Amino acid sequence: MKKIIYTIAIATLLFSCKDAKTVETTLKDDGLINITKEQFQSGTMEIASPVKQDFDVVIKASGSIDVPPENRAKVTSFMSGYVKTTKLLVGDKVVKGQPIVTLESTDYLDVQKDYLEVAEQINYLKSEYDRQKTLFDEKITSQKNYLKAESEYRRAKGMYQSLRAKLVLLNINPSNVEKGNLTSRITVFAPISGDVTVVNATIGMLISPSEVIVEIVNNSELHLELSVFEKDILKVKMNQKIKFTVPEASKEVFEGEVHLVGKSIEGKDRTINVHGHLADNIKQKLLTGMFVEAGIVVDSKKGLSVPSEAIITENNKNFVLLLDNDKKGYSFKKAPVSLGEKSERFVEILPNTLVNSSSKILTKGVFDVAN
Repeated sequence: MKKIIYTIAIATLLFSCKDAKTVETTLKDDGLINITKEQFQSGTMEIASPVKQDFDVVIKASGSIDVPPENRAKVTSFMSGYVKTTKLLVGDKVVKGQPIVTLESTDYLDVQKDYLEVAEQINYLKSEYDRQKTLFDEKITSQKNYLKAESEYRRAKGMYQSLRAKLVLLNINPSNVEKGNLTSRITVFAPISGDVTVVNATIGMLISPSEVIVEIVNNSELHLELSVFEKDILKVKMNQKIKFTVPEASKEVFEGEVHLVGKSIEGKDRTINVHGHLADNIKQKLLTGMFVEAGIVVDSKKGLSVPSEAIITENNKNFVLLLDNDKKGYSFKKAPVSLGEKSERFVEILPNTLVNSSSKILTKGVFDVAN
């Protein structure tokens, strides 16, 4: 019996605490929402009239953070080979010319052997060509012998230059090959400085020329790549301000500037590409590939504004709580409004028959009253 009494006492206490913290509202048949003056004060509510403010007129766009083509490198090998050594991980920083991976293959030896053979022949073929030319000029030998010597020398010279260029592409020193120092290994170097974003190499893996070994991105030149719909593009001009957010990472609003506007409409969505520049202090907070939602500021205007928290949204319709009277308590009614432009803290409301610059609107504590 004592246990039942204690349970009832605790439950009564909990319900009384809950009632003390909740703003109770009553809804009359006339649709008015009523609260007492005590509830108004304890809820630190505020009533104010809409005020005129400057609003940016923006065009909505979406896109991503990107880098110029010269700041992105997909590193490949010019010939197939097996990965012998690699130490890079995604996120590592590299500098231009830094060794990335070592590959090994007998195919590299074949190229060096062919080069060495041609290099040894070319001196003889050149001297023979010079000799035949001298004899032909002195009319001692036939034109046939001279042309044959010239053809063989030029063919060997072309092969020599071709194989030499191939060795350079493989990062093999031709001078070492001519000295007889052949190698079955090559080293692939970083073509640019930046951060490693992709690593596809593991020890013993066969890498073909079509496969990307490592991808490097230099984030020093981060910029915006936005898509703007055809209906809005004529309003976009150079040097206009861009305000954007990265919705998946932060609520912070960043700023950029229109730098280039595309000259052709792309894809089924009928959009135009807009390129935006970023300040250095903003680049440090962003990463390549981030999705952004942006607004390009194309104009400014004055409009009636209320704090964003004064707006109630129900079934895709917007309302404010309009003061009806404040004699004994406070009575509010929901008044529909149409929204215009938005800023960080305020939203524009378009005047109508119910709401204008002299209207009294609940601007603080709206959530508690509405719910």
